[in-house]
Amino acid sequence: MARPLTSGIPRTRRARRSWGVGPSLLAVVWTLGASCEPKPLPTHPKLADRVADTEPRMRHTLADDEKRYGPEDPRVATDLNHLAALLQDTNRLAEAEPLMRRALAIDEKRYGPEHPRVAIDLNHLALLLADTNRFAEAEALFRRALAFEEKSFGLDDPNVATASGNLALLLQETDRLAEAEPLLRRALAIDEKSYEPQHPKVATDLVNLAHLLKASDRLAEAEPLLRRALAIDEKSYGPEHPGVAIDLNHLALLLQDTKRLDEAEPLMRRALAIEEKSYGPEHRAVATGLNSLAHLLKATNRLAEAEPLMRRALAIEEKSYGPEHPKVAIDLNNLAQLLQETNRPDEAEPLMRRALAIAERSYGPDHPEVAIALNNLALLLMATNRLAEAEPLMHRALEIFLDSRRRNGYEHPQQGTLLDNYRQLLRAKGSSEAEIETTIAALVHSPP
Repeated sequence: MARPLTSGIPRTRRARRSWGVGPSLLAVVWTLGASCEPKPLPTHPKLADRVADTEPRMRHTLADDEKRYGPEDPRVATDLNHLAALLQDTNRLAEAEPLMRRALAIDEKRYGPEHPRVAIDLNHLALLLADTNRFAEAEALFRRALAFEEKSFGLDDPNVATASGNLALLLQETDRLAEAEPLLRRALAIDEKSYEPQHPKVATDLVNLAHLLKASDRLAEAEPLLRRALAIDEKSYGPEHPGVAIDLNHLALLLQDTKRLDEAEPLMRRALAIEEKSYGPEHRAVATGLNSLAHLLKATNRLAEAEPLMRRALAIEEKSYGPEHPKVAIDLNNLAQLLQETNRPDEAEPLMRRALAIAERSYGPDHPEVAIALNNLALLLMATNRLAEAEPLMHRALEIFLDSRRRNGYEHPQQGTLLDNYRQLLRAKGSSEAEIETTIAALVHSPP
């Protein structure tokens, strides 16, 4: 049976040490991500309204500091990083990148290429490059930042743990789990030694390592780490803290993966209640909790209960981020798949087409997120017996994954699923097994 692809790679608590630039909340379908040491976020009814108020002030501060101190002053670099972080959080990555590069150039010129502040700039730029699928460029910056941190602070400093964790998460995203694991274990060991075994930073390391163990199908090893992280954060922050909600969701997802849905559901519902109480019912963190619970309800065949949660999550994220944000595309795709499963393909198709259009506008036509949207739309067309329409979409999706592998040197984790889907489509069109393998071989070995 052909399978839909999931959007994005689950992001865990990626540490993002800053120089006057705050960490961001990262979330993708069915998972919750957060910054190191979660703190309550102020409730904002609409992110766009906050940006409309904050961005002009940031630009005004930048202009004033450029005039007062000169365009090469480190305070200007800090202003640039502030503004770039806001642009990144609102999905304006193309606008954010030159600001980050300028901040990096200022700090390199003022402090030299191996200063800790330069390492911070490298880390921020690398995170953006990873978000835009430029993994090879991002990896080089992460490795350079790690080397600077080791030289500046020594091998056992918490800053080295942060840099090791960031590099490890990129290696995990590029499916190099064996390389990532020792880095995550090193980060955990450093933070346990530097702080104490019950410190929130240790909880972050435990969650990151647990996600790698999950990705390598070692769920029994991952579970005690997630339970320990939850215990640490409950003790550190109290049982009603948003950071605890994040831990609850992580643990619930693992329980769901191990078919313990009855145990997972109350954890998800408790997490959602904490988020609604902490942030209000219209906050984007609530949307992530709604999606997680909806996914569990789908897994237990309670589609009628899942649908209103998905629709509510979609409405929150449209209001929070605007109708053209990639998070909205994920919500559209999730809802469309539910509609397809409940035999409403006519309602599902426009949502999938809208999700594809958002992905193309957000990432460009050759990004893996676009390939995922193409695959899922093609599956809907297959299900409605429009094989001739489906084939070029899936063909294009496969080309995107293969081109990404040629550029980055790493195979997308879902490429195998996409290949299987394409084979099934070609069989449905009447191709022989020999013809199918010839077609795929031509794709795999075609020049970039």
